[in-house]
Amino acid sequence: MDIDMIDLMDLEDLDMLETSRRSNRRRYRSIQDDTADLHGVSQPVVSKSCKMVAHSLAMMSRRFIKMPSSLSRLLGIIVCCCASAQQQTMRKFRSIAYFPTVIGAIDCTHIRVKKINPDGGQWYINRKGFSSINVQVICDADLNRGHSNKMAWQCDSRIFRECRLKQRFEAGAFSGILLGDSGYPCTPYLLTPLLNPTTPQEERYNRSHIRTRNTVERCFGLLKQRFRCLLRGMFGDIETTKKTIVACAVLHNIAIDMRKDLFPGEEDNIEPSIQFEPSETVQQYFPSSVRGNIRRRQFIETHFQ
Repeated sequence: MDIDMIDLMDLEDLDMLETSRRSNRRRYRSIQDDTADLHGVSQPVVSKSCKMVAHSLAMMSRRFIKMPSSLSRLLGIIVCCCASAQQQTMRKFRSIAYFPTVIGAIDCTHIRVKKINPDGGQWYINRKGFSSINVQVICDADLNRGHSNKMAWQCDSRIFRECRLKQRFEAGAFSGILLGDSGYPCTPYLLTPLLNPTTPQEERYNRSHIRTRNTVERCFGLLKQRFRCLLRGMFGDIETTKKTIVACAVLHNIAIDMRKDLFPGEEDNIEPSIQFEPSETVQQYFPSSVRGNIRRRQFIETHFQ
């Protein structure tokens, strides 16, 4: 093979490599790339601007993500010291499926993040094998997102056990109850469904519980439909990702408070969020308390006869 032929083959290989690189760039273009082209700036400038905006919004979280003293529709946290506001929230939840004295629905959702390489990255690997942050949320009957607590991947029960809200419920700060799935232990202030209902009363309790608690699932769907980065995953550095999640919560609550809906028709196309069913191991490590089981039994006998 002569030298000219070798040079020709090398040039063809270089052309194929450059074409492949361009194709990959087009395939993996992010919204930041498109925004940069639209405004005539570079992608790093857009990235830096996003970080600054996320940081500014996250600094406002104490104003919009908090336990308000009056249960106005600020941020959907359904916990407050105002009895009349709590009664209003209870009436809204009761109107869904006749489940009384509920002031909030609690659950967690996973936000995909990029793989964490330094030490401690293993704590972000969830049961499905990818890195994520587990975000705990309590919402009201209006799908307002309230209390949120973020951790590296941990089971739902552990996140609730380590948050300050649990201490406030145990101190008797609230007159109502929370509804959670079977990933949480049943307690006097957090009722979970029965795993094996055997009576018509227990079946009515479970049906009403599931329909009422579904508000938090719809809240996750609405939030991730509004901010698609939470649905697809976030692949910046972990600290920026945490601030961005908080920023999305702030904007979500502002939109709810201003009664700003999604684009027409999108409410019916909400995609499911990443949820994990509680495993048998979770049930063994976080059993329902005796007081919780007694409270649930009394609750069923009182309200679901």
